[in-house]
Amino acid sequence: MPRPQLLSAHAGHWTGAGTGVTVILPPPGTVGSGEVRGGAPATREFALLEPGRMVERVDAVVLSGGSAFGLAAADGVMGLLRERGQGFPTPFGPVPIVVGMSIFDESVATDPPGPGAGRDAALAALTGQPFRSGTTGAGAGARTGRWRPEPAPGGLGVATGRAGPATIAAVVVVNAWGDVLDEAGRPVFGGPPVTDPAVRSGLQNTTIAVLLTDAGLSKLDCHLLAQSGHTGFARALHPAHSRYDGDAVVALATGEVDGADLDLLRAAATEVTAAAIRSAVIRPS
Repeated sequence: MPRPQLLSAHAGHWTGAGTGVTVILPPPGTVGSGEVRGGAPATREFALLEPGRMVERVDAVVLSGGSAFGLAAADGVMGLLRERGQGFPTPFGPVPIVVGMSIFDESVATDPPGPGAGRDAALAALTGQPFRSGTTGAGAGARTGRWRPEPAPGGLGVATGRAGPATIAAVVVVNAWGDVLDEAGRPVFGGPPVTDPAVRSGLQNTTIAVLLTDAGLSKLDCHLLAQSGHTGFARALHPAHSRYDGDAVVALATGEVDGADLDLLRAAATEVTAAAIRSAVIRPS
């Protein structure tokens, strides 16, 4: 996958046995916010992303398997950035602002990603190793359609779009309770919507996403952009934002392009998020 799809950010994977980590390192000064709409999130530093909080800038976003255990991968990224002198300035040195989001995969019962995996993914990003989509990185253990008797493939997808002078990219790890829908609103896998109350989910779900734009936005603008990412979830997943999912979106703005219209950018965010969700499971023939 070509690097221009992630604009000026660096991105890298660590992939293990049925699990993994994906790290996105935006350029210094990137503004960020985010929002959770699922009922069962596994997140780190999301309170800090609220528009009224003091810190505006984000140094890294870590996507991982392993549910709450996998959030430890962010510690490895934080340590690496501290060594590089990057982070929010304090009297005792910089404190890297590292946001984490995790999906539930089978590594919860075995060997979830830890700090070493997070550090390796960040080093892969910094050294320019190929950044691919599919069942790799944080999408390695992802599945979809868990509300059905037999789950369907999941994975990591990427899409990009434009809104006037600005570009926006989406990276989504799709591990949804519900189905992925095609552009006509039909399930990519499986049949009609599930209505049988005997079908149970387990608690093994969550779709997480990062939106990255080169537009100059405020923290509040980024919060609104993240909300539009969730609209993309509702367009390409059915059902989205269930009690069994920890659906979360982080929106990052690098500020390299002036004059972007926020509402056009939000419309593009909806489209690229939905496209990234579909690309995670619809493999090129």
